[in-house]
Amino acid sequence: MAKNRKNREGRRKSGSKPGKIKGGAPRGRGRRLLSSLKWTVTFAIWGVVIVAGTVAFYAYDLPSVDTALSQNHKPGITLVAADGARFASVGEFRGGTVQLSQMPSYLPQALVAVEDRRFYEHRGVDWRGIGRAMAVNLRAGRIRQGGSTLTQQAAKNLFLTSERTVKRKVQESLLALWLEHRFTKEQILTIYLNRVYFGAGAYGLEAASRRFFDKRPAQLSLDEAAMLVGALKAPSRLNPVSDHKAARKRAAVVLAAMRKQGLITAAQHKRAKSGGPGPARAPGRKNAALYYADWVVDQLSGYVGPDAGSLVVETTLDTGLQRSAERAVADLIGGRGRARGISQAAVVVLSLDGAVRAMVGGRSYGRSQFNRAVQARRQPGSAFKPIVYLAGLEHGLRPSTVVVDGPVEVGGWKPRNIDGTYAGELTLRQALARSVNTVAAKVAAQAGIAEVISTAQRLGITSRLTRTPSIALGTSEVGLLELTGAYAAIANGGIAVWPYGVERVADPGGAILFERAGDGPPRVIKRVHARALSGMLGGVVSAGTGRAAQLDRPAAGKTGTSQNFRDAWFVGYTADYAAGVWLGNDDGTPMRGVTGGRDAAKLWRAIMMAAHKDMPPRALLPAAETAPALPGFFRRLFDSLSSAGG
Repeated sequence: MAKNRKNREGRRKSGSKPGKIKGGAPRGRGRRLLSSLKWTVTFAIWGVVIVAGTVAFYAYDLPSVDTALSQNHKPGITLVAADGARFASVGEFRGGTVQLSQMPSYLPQALVAVEDRRFYEHRGVDWRGIGRAMAVNLRAGRIRQGGSTLTQQAAKNLFLTSERTVKRKVQESLLALWLEHRFTKEQILTIYLNRVYFGAGAYGLEAASRRFFDKRPAQLSLDEAAMLVGALKAPSRLNPVSDHKAARKRAAVVLAAMRKQGLITAAQHKRAKSGGPGPARAPGRKNAALYYADWVVDQLSGYVGPDAGSLVVETTLDTGLQRSAERAVADLIGGRGRARGISQAAVVVLSLDGAVRAMVGGRSYGRSQFNRAVQARRQPGSAFKPIVYLAGLEHGLRPSTVVVDGPVEVGGWKPRNIDGTYAGELTLRQALARSVNTVAAKVAAQAGIAEVISTAQRLGITSRLTRTPSIALGTSEVGLLELTGAYAAIANGGIAVWPYGVERVADPGGAILFERAGDGPPRVIKRVHARALSGMLGGVVSAGTGRAAQLDRPAAGKTGTSQNFRDAWFVGYTADYAAGVWLGNDDGTPMRGVTGGRDAAKLWRAIMMAAHKDMPPRALLPAAETAPALPGFFRRLFDSLSSAGG
């Protein structure tokens, strides 16, 4: 007992505690350090395995690098008017390869300054830039900066799509590393500038510089180069054609970056910022000729094969007449038309062989690409009556045939005149000039509804026509282009008219792929009947419902107004042109008293006056076809010989 007490006291004096071994603490820390190191190595190995597996997974279906310079794209189509002026471009346009030595030095400098300042320092992926972008985005709470390098963007343009997925981003980085290994920095810039999209269908620097400024890349000024580089941020919105003002604003950002990095002098910055002339081509979406362009492009598959590549299409468009038609429509709808409830209009002007010289498909192509001149089907009202009267003439009636304007019933249908009155005995010439409904119904009944439909189809009406007595008053819907073509067939003496817009198709090198040739459409109306009907339609303009359409030369035509003023038409012709106009609303809302004889006829007159400016007046039919009528047997003999002669 005494001995144990002595031992405890000795331990207290030495300061030692029970259960502790001298020197044990350092060995414990060493074991913990060793354990931490072991887990660190383990996690590192697993991290390498996971990263390697991820890379292998995404690299498994990487696109072949052999396709880097392949040119898979939609062919570009350039449309040229009859006077040789280019008025529209659709599809994708790619120019030839432009080397850095063929560009102004400030162009690639501008690209690097605003898109990738560390381009010459990183090896394809800029980890510092990625970190900086992440910090900015975290502070902003949204995506404000991207970390992609020019090499990554080149990889995306060469091999990948623009979808925002982890897979695409990993593959983009892997391909960027491959590009940096395979090509020099200068070659990467060359690849990028020759493949990137600049907007408005232009891919690559060559195509963009010609599309926007009508220049070769070597001729670009500093401000133009800045606009091209600036467009890359949002090609569809910031290119000089789509929005010149926005393109200049973005170019100012590019120039400021160049000045800040010492790539241009203060004098160069000031001069370039002040800007120069606008782009070579006016903004396309404000150009109503794009209705015509769409119509032409839709037909190209009938002229060339699907693998024809880029094309230059020579069309029948008369740019001066097109502008006149556009202005006339704008003046009408923006002026008195607004108060009268007119929100849309359509116009077609043809040469008498069917060449479409002008087409307005609506008030604004930018707001609606629906082409009302081609795609819309509306009730033509009395504008369909010339076809009814033609069927009557072919059935044996004459312009001088007398018919009673009075109450009539056809198969339970009782047509009435618009004013509710009847005029008694009228010749067919008088009835058509006054647009009498009852007489048109009687003519259709005598000729036969089936014959009326057959006559319309011979004249080029392809819309479905309803076999009902009311067809005499234009209740079956038709298109403006086809109805105008039918009138043109009457104007040229009975030869069918197939409206067309393509004269010639060539490849960019000038090789002809299609050229219009041949004998043309057949005869569909006897000359005698075309002459008779043309004379009757001349009376509509000179003394009938179409007096508002009178010109400084012989003209013929017909008014048309559908029920409740939903549609107003005037279709007519001279010895040089046939034209049709339609007024209305897309939803069929009635207009406020708008008729074919007033508003539509006035619009037609304005357009046709512009079309015939500086042209001498001509008779509606050639002099040889206006011989005086012969009596009895000789008249019938002359008519039969004239018809047989074609």
